[in-house]
Amino acid sequence: MYYKYDVYTTFPGSAIMNSMAWTIIVFESKRGEKFVEELVKSLDSQTIAKVGSEIDLLEKHGQFLGMPHAKKLNSELYELRIRGKQEARIVYAFAGKKIYLLHAFKKQTQKTPLREIHTAIKRLAMIQH
Repeated sequence: MYYKYDVYTTFPGSAIMNSMAWTIIVFESKRGEKFVEELVKSLDSQTIAKVGSEIDLLEKHGQFLGMPHAKKLNSELYELRIRGKQEARIVYAFAGKKIYLLHAFKKQTQKTPLREIHTAIKRLAMIQH
């Protein structure tokens, strides 16, 4: 289950261009849970603005977005890196010209915890079936 990402209502203050080649889709569970959106809403307003900016960059540059904004985790998963007072990560994957935002968490350790990667892998499998 997933829904199309609406940059204006989900992350206020971010801009979107009509000519962008990538479509951002936020994972939604069968029960209607929107885990990425829930985590983002729990952040302070300055960090929420940074999330919107980073997602705008991801939408514009897609697979060409690299450090310090994005990092490849494995052959299928990437993380969007939100830096600042509160640090967060959004784990995502590509499918054609779509980018699926699968999981989000507050950064607390130097390395991405395996449990966070496994959660994203499970959600990716749900989308692929």
